[in-house]
Amino acid sequence: MSTNLISDLISQSEAARLRGCSRQAISKLVQNGKLRGYEVAGRILVSRTEVERFQAGKAGRPKKEE
Repeated sequence: MSTNLISDLISQSEAARLRGCSRQAISKLVQNGKLRGYEVAGRILVSRTEVERFQAGKAGRPKKEE
């Protein structure tokens, strides 16, 4: 890991505060591969830059085409 990346890492709780969502929502994004998680000392951290750039997709199941 580069020094810049290490200084950019934040907790999932902090990421949730930045995005205005729950910590569980951030955790689910990491689990689904939408955000990359980094394990540091047994904790999963995320990149502040990546969290700020993340664009949420449309919620819900896609509609059937007729």
